[in-house]
Amino acid sequence: MRIGTCLYQGRTRIIREDEGQIVLLPEDFASSVMALIADGRLKEAEAVAGTAIASDAITMLPPVTDPDKILAIGFNYRGHLIETGTPLPDYPSVFVRFASSQVGHDQPVVAPAISTELDFEGELAVIIGRPAWRVSAADAMDYVAGYSCFAENSVRDFQMHARQVTAGKNFLNSGAIGPWLTTADEVGDPSALELTTRLNGAVVQHDRLTSLIFSVADLIAYISSFTRLLPGDIIATGTPDGVGFLRDPKMWLVPGDVMEIDIPGVGLLRNHVIAETPEAVGAGA
Repeated sequence: MRIGTCLYQGRTRIIREDEGQIVLLPEDFASSVMALIADGRLKEAEAVAGTAIASDAITMLPPVTDPDKILAIGFNYRGHLIETGTPLPDYPSVFVRFASSQVGHDQPVVAPAISTELDFEGELAVIIGRPAWRVSAADAMDYVAGYSCFAENSVRDFQMHARQVTAGKNFLNSGAIGPWLTTADEVGDPSALELTTRLNGAVVQHDRLTSLIFSVADLIAYISSFTRLLPGDIIATGTPDGVGFLRDPKMWLVPGDVMEIDIPGVGLLRNHVIAETPEAVGAGA
C-alpha cells in the first residue's frame, strides 16, 4: 500500500494510491498518517473506502507531517566514501534534519538567497512503525512501517562552516520527502532496491541499496541504542556518489531545475527548484 498526506480544500487529509489513482480517505477515519502508525492501524487504510480525486485538486505534503525526529546518515554508500576520500567508518555518522526543511512531492524546493551551493542528494527514507529501544539488527526490520523517497539536499558552504553539519542540512524547504509511505510488506527486502537521482532528466546518481555500508537493520539497531525511535520517525539512509560539489565543474541546484528521486517499488519524488522569497519560506512579506 502507498499512503500519504495532502492538503485538500484547505484541510490536511490522508490519501492512498490505488493503481495510479489517488483516493481520498474519509476525514473521520484517522487524524493523520502518524496517528494510524502510532495506533497500529496502518493496515486498515488499505481496505477503507474512499473517493477518487484528481491530482491537481490536492497539494502533496510529506507522508508523515509531524515526525518526532528525522535522523540522516552521512557517508553510507561505498562510492560516496571513495569520492570524498573518507575512510571506512566503524559506526554510522548521524545528524538531525528538521521537519521544516522538507516539502512534499511536486512542491518547490527553495534555493536559499544567501548561498549558491544547494546540492542534490537522493536517498531512501525508512519510516518507523513502533517504538524501538535497543533492538538488535536481527529484529530491527520488524519495526519498519515503510519507506519513502528523500531529497536530503545540502547547502554546502554552510555545511562547511564548522565541524557540525546542522546549518547546511536544515535550510527551510531545502529538501523533500514523498510522495508516499510505501508499506514494508509491499517493498520487501530494501537491499534489493535501486536508487536513481535525475536533474532536468539527466541521471546524476545511481546505485543499489546493496552498496550501503550500514544496512537499514544496522541503522535501526545503532540509533535505537542511544534514543528511543518512535512511530513515524524517519531515517534517511545516505546518498550515493555523484553529488554536485565533488564534480568538475561543480553542479548546483538553481531556480528552474527539476529534481527527481526514483526508487522503483517505493516511488518517484519530483520537485522543482525556486528562488527564495519570503513567501517561499513562510517568512511573510
